[in-house]
Amino acid sequence: MRRTGYEPTQARSPLRLRLGLAVCGLMWGIGAAIGFAFFDQPGWAALCAAIAAIAVADCVIVVRRIRQGAHFQPGRDVPPYRPAERSGGRRRR
Repeated sequence: MRRTGYEPTQARSPLRLRLGLAVCGLMWGIGAAIGFAFFDQPGWAALCAAIAAIAVADCVIVVRRIRQGAHFQPGRDVPPYRPAERSGGRRRR
C-alpha cells in the first residue's frame, strides 16, 4: 500500500516547546503567589499556587514523554490507517 500524501511523514510533537511554556508558567505562578501572599491577598495567592502546581505536573508529564523517546512508526509503504473499502458501484462526490 502506498501513502496517500495527506499524512505527515516526519511529524514531531513539540514537547520541548510545551516544557518551556510549562516552566515559564511555573515561574510566573510561584512569583505571583509569593507576591500576592506578600500583599496579603490569600485567595489570589492560592490560585497562583494552584496554577504553579498544574505547571509542575505538566513538566513531569512532558519530561516523562521526552525520555520515552520516539514510538514505532511503520515504514513508508504502510498506511497509518486501514483504507476505506468502496461499497457498490457508485461513488459519492
